[in-house]
Amino acid sequence: MNPIKNKKDLEATIDEIRNFAYSYLEKYSSSKQQLKTHLFKKIIKKKYRISSKKEIFNLIDSVIATLVDQKFLSDRYYSDAKSKAFLRRGYSLNKIRYNLIKKGINEKYIKASISKIKENESDPDFFSAIKLCKRRRIGPSREENNRPLFYKNDISILARSGFSYELSKKVLEIPKQEFIKFCKMI
Repeated sequence: MNPIKNKKDLEATIDEIRNFAYSYLEKYSSSKQQLKTHLFKKIIKKKYRISSKKEIFNLIDSVIATLVDQKFLSDRYYSDAKSKAFLRRGYSLNKIRYNLIKKGINEKYIKASISKIKENESDPDFFSAIKLCKRRRIGPSREENNRPLFYKNDISILARSGFSYELSKKVLEIPKQEFIKFCKMI
């Protein structure tokens, strides 16, 4: 069922949605869900004569399907690229998983990306915690006199970043000289 009765208007609307998608993908790397949300907001702003949201989503889904067929859009590639970028920033595997779920990535792609990280990296969570300590100047980065004072604060920062209690405790108890060696390894 056509949401727009005039065939020329329907084709023009689909072409315009496709152009919005191309311009967005030129600037940003995107998952299917992010692109779908962006296109929906864009269409709502333009106030087309489309009667229901379901019809709008049907048009957007058809455009996204063509972009996937043309290999402009891939959740697998997006998941791999984002997980590597998040790991470089010092995110824990739990935080990477959570952020990818928020982006609307399918669970099988998330599991594949995380398993690739585990294969390629030795203890990725430990080194991510080291990066976070270095960036936020917590734990071993602090002066020796201040470390006991800020222990609870530092462990809560690591916990909010998705690291387990045992790993957080292990990283916070590293001596300063060892920490400097780990920082050079990163």
